Amino acid sequence: MEHHHNSAKWHQVLAKCLAFFHGNPPAIIGGLLATIILLGALFAPAIATHDPQKRVSRPHQAPSAEYIMGTTRNGRDVFSQVLFGARKSLTVAITAGIIAMSIAVAVGVSSGYFGGKIDEWLNFITNVFLVFPQLPLLIVLAAFLGQVGSLVITVLLGVTSWPWGARVIRAQTMAIRNKEFIISAEVMGESKLRIILVEILPNLVSIVFGGFLGTVIYAMGSEAGLGILGLGDATEVSWGSMLYWAQVSSSLYTGAWWEMLVPALALAFTGGALALINMSIDQVSNPKLKTGPHLKVWKKLQKAANQRRGLA
Repeated sequence: MEHHHNSAKWHQVLAKCLAFFHGNPPAIIGGLLATIILLGALFAPAIATHDPQKRVSRPHQAPSAEYIMGTTRNGRDVFSQVLFGARKSLTVAITAGIIAMSIAVAVGVSSGYFGGKIDEWLNFITNVFLVFPQLPLLIVLAAFLGQVGSLVITVLLGVTSWPWGARVIRAQTMAIRNKEFIISAEVMGESKLRIILVEILPNLVSIVFGGFLGTVIYAMGSEAGLGILGLGDATEVSWGSMLYWAQVSSSLYTGAWWEMLVPALALAFTGGALALINMSIDQVSNPKLKTGPHLKVWKKLQKAANQRRGLA
């Protein structure tokens, strides 16, 4: 019976995920763009036409049939670089997002559910992390450590990006802490760990996933920003390092606009796709923001109400 109850809970979550795209244009557009970008990164070795680290042509060769996105100042293929760069940049951003939201969930749920001294201490730690300006702190740490690799950047971003998510999760946990189904589970003698995993977390899926996407967008932009400043490892192929080398070679001033534009558009499209999905989560989880079929129902109700007022 218990196993069936757990399965039913998570089946409901899965059904919500599948229904998420129904009548939700931002989710469909964002999901399609994100899928294309992720597939491009995943199958980069098969799609790329050249080795991204090797010189394959003359410097700053314009886009052509052979080099569809042109070449860099070092004669490297931009198309191949942007595919392999997606692998590095998305790996950093997604891993940082997982680290940040794991900490945020652990801190937020523990603080909201247990309360008391645990809530006080965890809230104090969260406030301490919120006080520090994140991006300047990252710049100072990266500058202090010298040129840092993607692993260090990932850890720095993950460890410093969790407080906002923890705050939201704490508030939501406190809101459902005294609900009947939680109290019933406690009265039945269920363990606190099981209550958290089975009763509370399924109700936080939309908030956690939305926070994860927001952190991924921020981490991706921060990684690119550190790369442009030359604080990342310029020998690694990422969108940040591509922008760094385009800046160093003054590609825009020399007319080689493609070297700067391609990684910039890759960042913009990826960030836009994730932002659309994040916005869609808000529309689904907040009834006041719902669109698609929900908007049509609302309009019908409004029309009926107006007709009643007219008859009155």
